[in-house]
Amino acid sequence: MKEDQKNLVIFAVLAALILFAWGPLTHWLAPQPAKPPVTASATPKPGTAATPGSAPSAADTTPLRDRTEVLAASAGERVVIDTPKLKGSINLKGLRFDDLELARYDETVKKNSPPIRLLSPSGAETAYFAEFGWLGPNVQLPGRDTLWQASAKRLAPGSPVTLTATNASGQRFRTEIAVDADYMFTIRQTVENPTGSAISLTPYARLNRAERSRDIDQWAAHVGPMAVANGAANYIDYNEVDKGEKSFDTQGGWAGFTDHYWLTALIPAQGAQVTLKQLATADKRYQAEYAVKEAFDVAPGKAITYTSRFFAGAKEVKLLDAYQEQLGISHLNRAIDWGWFEIIEIPIFYYLDWLFRLVGNFGVAIVLLTITIRALLFPVAHKQFQSMANMRAIQPKMKALQERYKDDKPKQQQEIMKLYKEEKVNPLAGCLPILLQIPIMFALYKVLLITIEMRHQPFVLWIRDLSAPDPATILNLFGMLPFTPPSFLAIGVVPVLLGVSMYVQIKLNPAPMDEMQKQIFAFMPWMLMFMMAPFAVGLQVYWITSNVITIAQQWWLYKQHPVLSQKPAK
Repeated sequence: MKEDQKNLVIFAVLAALILFAWGPLTHWLAPQPAKPPVTASATPKPGTAATPGSAPSAADTTPLRDRTEVLAASAGERVVIDTPKLKGSINLKGLRFDDLELARYDETVKKNSPPIRLLSPSGAETAYFAEFGWLGPNVQLPGRDTLWQASAKRLAPGSPVTLTATNASGQRFRTEIAVDADYMFTIRQTVENPTGSAISLTPYARLNRAERSRDIDQWAAHVGPMAVANGAANYIDYNEVDKGEKSFDTQGGWAGFTDHYWLTALIPAQGAQVTLKQLATADKRYQAEYAVKEAFDVAPGKAITYTSRFFAGAKEVKLLDAYQEQLGISHLNRAIDWGWFEIIEIPIFYYLDWLFRLVGNFGVAIVLLTITIRALLFPVAHKQFQSMANMRAIQPKMKALQERYKDDKPKQQQEIMKLYKEEKVNPLAGCLPILLQIPIMFALYKVLLITIEMRHQPFVLWIRDLSAPDPATILNLFGMLPFTPPSFLAIGVVPVLLGVSMYVQIKLNPAPMDEMQKQIFAFMPWMLMFMMAPFAVGLQVYWITSNVITIAQQWWLYKQHPVLSQKPAK
């Protein structure tokens, strides 16, 4: 009895730790992005092109202005970007991609929510822009003050724009920019040298970001700097960059910044030897960049052209796969942090996406996915029930052995193992379905968390985003009371349904003979209800559906194995 009381105290302590520590833990596993206030940070003073990675010679202390004011001030010096998925403009002063919105993605599920803004100009809050240029000695290069001339005022799929600039020596710089119907820009940089002397130039590109992503970097999904070099994806933490520059010498690859759902990537010619860098500048900005290692020699009267690409948009799974395959971009799909269970996650994603296109509702697709998985696991579940029936049948013999050898634990274990062998019972067989479900559950959790295809997808009634927790919290009467419950008490309707379904499932099982086990099983459904509340509704829908199927299976299998419904013989 004392041993049971000791176990009960240990269990109660563990349960309390799980209940009250689960909030901070889930904030790390599946956090909801916060929107902190924007703080002013210095922006680089305009000047001539510098070596990638070098800090500006001086900082502009002018207070940051609203983005609309900055864009309005340069309205006459811009080329409009107009595609089905992208809206924005390119700044002709300095040739910067610094104004970009994602037309098909809104910030929230609320009506009239503004679209996601990806890029913003220098001098504005959250400045974030890309620039492409040349490096070289003894050449007057276009810089941040250079005003390029545009061949057209609108950049659209099938309608490229050519920008030109000429220096005092007559050397001409031409940049042709094309964009597809998705998120890929192609940049063709040409230098013409009509002078009598040869010049040597190196192409480079830079992404400049004034602050860290407002999305939260987490264990399950990387947010921050990235570099793909030598066939490997390098997920880099902002704190690592703060401590020192990260440099990679590679052929091809790419460098950029990944948010939870969005990506900017500088993609050099994949056959070129380049140096990729991730660094933090003296004025607390972050830069991703590349520079081609071998200079281009331009003889008198000749011209050279270098082609690179720039991705700026949503991390759509199929699109990244297509770019990687069709354009030969090394590991572009690694911008999505699939992690260890990729071999399970990707098939689940593609099957779930196919079901969605079939039925038109991701919640229904998750239900159909659950039915498919449980159907595949049914033979294993059947064996589990057979094992449970066999274990139930030998319970009296086990109890007798425990009583007989209660003072000799090694002998007791030896005799019990002998009993298992004689009765051909495997006590671990019942664990197999649970073990198989764990990677599937985690894989679905990752799919719901990291793939943008699940973002803002509605199910029924109040569930308007399957990738977010249930918003219908009970404690504040579904939002009618003016307060927000603490995370460990923010229980919605769906988590309650999960707890109830788990409770019914456990009640259908034969009651365990051990009192401690009874107490654990009685408490487990409600503990899981609290634990799962902060996770995506889609994951809870999967679990509830799985529980309902399990209840139906149990009802049928009890008919096949009546011994499970009977009290064990004494």
